[in-house]
Amino acid sequence: MKALQIPVVDLPKHTEDLRSEVRQFIKDEIASGSFEPRCDSWLSGFSAGFSRKLGEQGWIGMTWPKKYGGGERSSIERYIVTEELLSAGAPVAGHWIADRQSGPLFLKFGTEEQREFFLPKIAKGECFFSIGLSEPNAGSDLAALQTRAVKVDKGWILNGSKIWTSGAHNAHYMITLCRTSPMNPDNRHGGMSQLVVDLAAPGVTIRPIHLMTGEHHFNEVFMEDVFVPDDMVVGEIGNGWKQGMAELAYERSGPERFLSTYPLLNELTNSLLENGDTKGLNEVSRVISRLWTLRNMSLGIAQMLEDGIPSNIIASLVKDQGTKFEQEMAEIARLIVSVTPSTQSDSRLGRLMAQSILQSPGFTLRGGTTEILRGIVAKGVIQK
Repeated sequence: MKALQIPVVDLPKHTEDLRSEVRQFIKDEIASGSFEPRCDSWLSGFSAGFSRKLGEQGWIGMTWPKKYGGGERSSIERYIVTEELLSAGAPVAGHWIADRQSGPLFLKFGTEEQREFFLPKIAKGECFFSIGLSEPNAGSDLAALQTRAVKVDKGWILNGSKIWTSGAHNAHYMITLCRTSPMNPDNRHGGMSQLVVDLAAPGVTIRPIHLMTGEHHFNEVFMEDVFVPDDMVVGEIGNGWKQGMAELAYERSGPERFLSTYPLLNELTNSLLENGDTKGLNEVSRVISRLWTLRNMSLGIAQMLEDGIPSNIIASLVKDQGTKFEQEMAEIARLIVSVTPSTQSDSRLGRLMAQSILQSPGFTLRGGTTEILRGIVAKGVIQK
């Protein structure tokens, strides 16, 4: 077996000022009625206005070069801002995907024209992206995708569909993985490319997939003879699989993979403290120890990404364990306190419990199912 090495990160002293600044910003926003803390805010908490405010603070594209609108700050500083926003349940869904992975994808594989066009808009909180990966007939086998682009004069004609596309109805663009050459049975991952699709283009249809709550952040996206210009190809034609896999370390290792239900944990802890419930607090302490371990692993991956060290296997492990943790959080709370979960509850604890229960089925699906992730980890640690 191959050992997985995760660096231990000690947060620099200067980051304490940044954390205090973010906390004060959040406190002021809540006091002004800008938002109410909620669970799973990075997918279900959309506010274009709040995203623009974060852009004004310089908290989107923090690590990017200044010439593209970024702040040239460290991955650890970005991590601090991210975990503060998530733990507060702030509405960050609008810019989330663009900041987390679309921007870094352009920096690594995009053309200079793409960087100059997209990155400053993303950093201002004015340009939102979604990810076109999963397909109706492919299941968890992404290599079975059928969406196809055919070369024409000055561009490509794209046909196909994507499903479970988070935020597509609010996004301006979708980075779409598609086939630009026929599937080769001996190399199923070959012949794929990434195209930037303008979601307002002729031929694009977005249909909502409603959750049990009636909420809408998943979508089906249909593309019928959609023209994509040559300058909207990301990276190299045929290299889409490798480029897409490079994105996943950003997608799977961040604090959103274990902080989706943190607002519930925080409210639960405050309730127990107010009531002097020692037994309940002892139970919560065990939960917090798990959370602290996940955070340290995730921080280590943030450092690895900054140092350019491959981290896909460890990121898959964090995503697996993190989403399992946040999925269990609602049940843990139910066993500790006698509160009826309801989205209409007068109690914030009751509302947050209901949000956690209703959103939890998606935690271990989005970004890669638990089974797929464990297969990646197993293959990565077994020595050949």
